[in-house]
Amino acid sequence: MALVVQDRTFLDVLGAEARKDLFRIGAERTFRADEHLLLEHDDSSHVLVLLEGWAVVSTATDRSSARLILALRRRGELVGEMAALGGIARSASVTALGPVRALVVPGARFRAFAGRAPEVSALLMAQLVSRLRTADEERRTLASLTVIQRVAGRLLELGELQRAASGGDAGTRGTGGPGDEFPVLAQFAQHDLADAVGATREAVAKSLRLLRGAGVVRTRPRRIELIDHDALRLLATGGNIGFPAP
Repeated sequence: MALVVQDRTFLDVLGAEARKDLFRIGAERTFRADEHLLLEHDDSSHVLVLLEGWAVVSTATDRSSARLILALRRRGELVGEMAALGGIARSASVTALGPVRALVVPGARFRAFAGRAPEVSALLMAQLVSRLRTADEERRTLASLTVIQRVAGRLLELGELQRAASGGDAGTRGTGGPGDEFPVLAQFAQHDLADAVGATREAVAKSLRLLRGAGVVRTRPRRIELIDHDALRLLATGGNIGFPAP
């Protein structure tokens, strides 16, 4: 399971001259937590490069107001390029997960930028291939794993990402404070987790109750703390930890 593409980001790989050119044709903007950066089905064509913060890529589902979280995008990543390059409506929404600062580039300017810089065209192609590979893996996961497996695997993924960002074991428990580089576990509510594993909120709430009862996690409003990583790994691979009777 993977919500985050682990390759180097668009901005990381971009050469110094191309980066300078990109910032010249764009304008910086800030977004509040839960504010939309892009809206599904919108016909706008601008692109954004995330400069600070994290964003959620999601699409609407047939389950009333539910959504499916497709990916997380981090600092340095590009979003919205398919509409800019393909002239099509937005295929997903992008929403700020906490405060976000981004560079906004009009679609026509971005197309011209990519057209005159071969390195940018090659980078866009490599990014597309990497994201498609990750999306294929996610589809296989949704089709083949149980809800408890998906929940355990997603919690492990988010915990590992936070630990990598914090540089140590502190990632097992996000504080949610302003100094956190990646406080996803602190910002992910239970309904966000449901959206991230493609399950109903009721099914995820049941899984979390089982995990709480077994001492594997602790939950509080907009916070999920990981207590027993070994148990989560076992569950993610289809094992059984012997949940206590209700």
